[in-house]
Amino acid sequence: MNNNYHLPRKVGILYSDVKRKYFPTKMQYITERGAYSDAKIMAGYLKRMGISVALYPGNSKLPFLLKKGKPDMVINLVDSFKGNEFLASAVLGVLEMLEIPYTGAGLLGQSLNYNKFLIKKIFIQNGIPVPNYQLFNTSREPINSTLRFPLITKLNEIHGSVEITDDSVVESEGDLRKRLKYLIGTYQQSVLVEEYIVGTEVTAVLLEGFKKKVYLGEIVINDESDGKYKFKKFEYEWLEKYEGVIKYQKYQDKVLCEYVKKAFQILDMSDYGRFDIRIDSSGRYFFLDANTNPQLGPYNHDSPVGIVLNMYGVNFSEILRRILLNTTKQWS
Repeated sequence: MNNNYHLPRKVGILYSDVKRKYFPTKMQYITERGAYSDAKIMAGYLKRMGISVALYPGNSKLPFLLKKGKPDMVINLVDSFKGNEFLASAVLGVLEMLEIPYTGAGLLGQSLNYNKFLIKKIFIQNGIPVPNYQLFNTSREPINSTLRFPLITKLNEIHGSVEITDDSVVESEGDLRKRLKYLIGTYQQSVLVEEYIVGTEVTAVLLEGFKKKVYLGEIVINDESDGKYKFKKFEYEWLEKYEGVIKYQKYQDKVLCEYVKKAFQILDMSDYGRFDIRIDSSGRYFFLDANTNPQLGPYNHDSPVGIVLNMYGVNFSEILRRILLNTTKQWS
């Protein structure tokens, strides 16, 4: 109990229903194949807190299962529906209709999460700094004259560092066209292209309890074989052979913390969120990405949220407790 709010007695954990056939590439599948395992790990922590737990796959059977199970609250870990990340927010419509409280962002915030281009627009309108960027719907569109190489290419609707590899950074128009053709043709979606910012990369985690608190972690990449550009690549985050390449250390910046709080608010996030930020040699901030409902797990299971918060003495049980109490407060 905290400020007269109680933890729920029965919690449902919603997770992505993952099948290889849903995803156009093995790379994207890898980022979600552990969804059920992650949900089971979380369930173990909740049970040790005295909470009854049920696991629910995010598929077409979900409305029936929820009506039958009647959880007091659900933790929403669904990142995709049949392999489509932008359909993940449809799960929230089910929860709203059944009037079941849920953790994380609501319909608006979760929908925004899967359009990086729109997030950039919202950031600019609200004074949150971002790199110069352009959205490409085809590989033949003219390049904006304001863009300066090197550029980095990102899928507009997919997170998890999918296709963030050495090939992502391009130094010429020819390489950019080649990369755009591959990404658009393979994933059937637009590609966000932005100027590559050299500098310090910081992961910012905002965790709500009865107040918003920001935790900053500077990323340190320990890979002597790494190429010209150092950044969080897909293989560093998801392949076992690169385990331990990415390290985090505490980072202090009060001004940046205020930017993060503002970004959290304008994107209609709730409970917790994560931001990727670059700081150049002049000390200028550039918000690269925003994640509502980012991967949530204990620090020893390679969750950036869990790792950063653990550095500041916030263990996974405490994370869950704060999120559940905050959701109880918001829905009461």
